[in-house]
Amino acid sequence: MLAALLSSLGLALPAGLNAWLPFLILALADRYTSVIDLAGPYDFISSTPGLIIILLLLPIELIADKIPGLDHVSDIVHTAIRPVAGAILAAAVADASGDLNVWLGGVIGLTGAGATHAAKMSTRPVITASTGGVGNPVVSMIEDFIATISSLVAVFLPLLLLVVLPLFGYFLYAIWKRMRRGSARLRAAASRGS
Repeated sequence: MLAALLSSLGLALPAGLNAWLPFLILALADRYTSVIDLAGPYDFISSTPGLIIILLLLPIELIADKIPGLDHVSDIVHTAIRPVAGAILAAAVADASGDLNVWLGGVIGLTGAGATHAAKMSTRPVITASTGGVGNPVVSMIEDFIATISSLVAVFLPLLLLVVLPLFGYFLYAIWKRMRRGSARLRAAASRGS
């Protein structure tokens, strides 16, 4: 049960950063390895139409997230998509494992992806303002890296998430704290300039 819980959470949290990377990793793992065996209806994720959909949507999110301004629009659009993606991913893993209630997995996924997405949405405008947009693609690439590694670990080495998830949380907290300080400096500079 612990492995199923960690896998569910390990796929849901990065879905809040990028909805389609965890889907791609889960789909490929189901299709080409024996590590996970998705049952219906979740096996659609690794079906040919499912992979085509993922491979069409993934580059759109990857590119849009690296362009200042467009990344904010993408985040607004993904406000509904990322939490639902987290719920589907976590429910699929829960169903495949048989050790975790599918509905509980879905709730964990929805909550985890929603929380990660909320943290991303609240920090990205500060990054844009404090770096003039130059930091957006850098932060986006870091988020993509984290989403990829976390998803791979969630599928192939879920117990390693006992180490990775606290680091993931610390990383998000450190970014939030730094952005908050940067936002305070911006407000102070703006009030001095007025």
